Amino acid sequence: MQDPILLTGGTGFIGAHTATALASAKLPFVILDNLSNSSAKVLDRLARLNASPLAFVNADVRDAQALDAVFARFKFSGVIHFAGLKAVGESVAQPLRYFDNNVNGTLQLLQAMQRAGVKKIVFSSSATVYGDPASVPIREDAALSATNPYGRSKLLCEDMLRELARVDNSWKIALLRYFNPVGAHESGLLGESPHGVPNNLMPFMTQVAMGQREHLQIFGNDYDTPDGTGMRDYLHVMDLAQGHLAALQALDAPKLLTVNLGTGQGVSVKQMVDTFARVTGVPIAHRFVARRPGDIAQCWADPTLAQQLLGWKAQLGLDRMCADAWRWQSMNPQGFDTSL
Repeated sequence: MQDPILLTGGTGFIGAHTATALASAKLPFVILDNLSNSSAKVLDRLARLNASPLAFVNADVRDAQALDAVFARFKFSGVIHFAGLKAVGESVAQPLRYFDNNVNGTLQLLQAMQRAGVKKIVFSSSATVYGDPASVPIREDAALSATNPYGRSKLLCEDMLRELARVDNSWKIALLRYFNPVGAHESGLLGESPHGVPNNLMPFMTQVAMGQREHLQIFGNDYDTPDGTGMRDYLHVMDLAQGHLAALQALDAPKLLTVNLGTGQGVSVKQMVDTFARVTGVPIAHRFVARRPGDIAQCWADPTLAQQLLGWKAQLGLDRMCADAWRWQSMNPQGFDTSL
């Protein structure tokens, strides 16, 4: 059997969907997660989808001893590193927590990989490393900056990986800059299940549609965009999962790859609300409120390089994103605490 892949943060939203993609490709994997922002019940759902990991390790990427133990137990072919905190607003309120989790966690992981002689990593980065972009669509050679501590934490991790690749040419590194992952697995068994109040548009919208929240707050309707609401590049989570497989396969020799994973289409918050209502037949009550600190007007990808270097292109459109997210929420009104 092929050597397994280590998925850090593999019970999270993107990690779990990537697990199903790895299983479909017959690639074995091990999940390491501290369950701080996810549920162990994801493992049962993965089993039902024939996507069980070889092992699940309940551990934190900041725990060097736990990392050494898992690297001693398995001979890994590479690592996909998802583990980290990811809410912009929360990062503004708790910057040190974000630097500890995201930057220190990545540092500890890279040191453990070096000790074990595993030098292949696909890193879960973010379009937030572009800050407030000078123009859209955004190419990978655009200026890098950060407008919030979450973005800064991802940029510091990227800096670490770039320096590592520069001074040690035996590493195989892919930096995947995600835009806005949404949607869910078509089975309805996996989806986005945030703890507490959702930070992202789609899960908040689906909870309003379920009657669990009174209305959606749209932060700002005075941006310099066609309808005044912020524009983002929404990407189906299963397309994103396929992007990780493509990146793993592209790392066939020591190199540093930096690619955007997005559709290349900007969609406004208002457009998303209207599309969801059309696709599902459920209108979304919403109100406009003041902008959030750290938010920007528009951000979408130029995904050309991903197609050139990885042979990857987003396949699933906005209607499918809305339909899959609504199926997940309808089948799982309490997230992973729902009995199915």
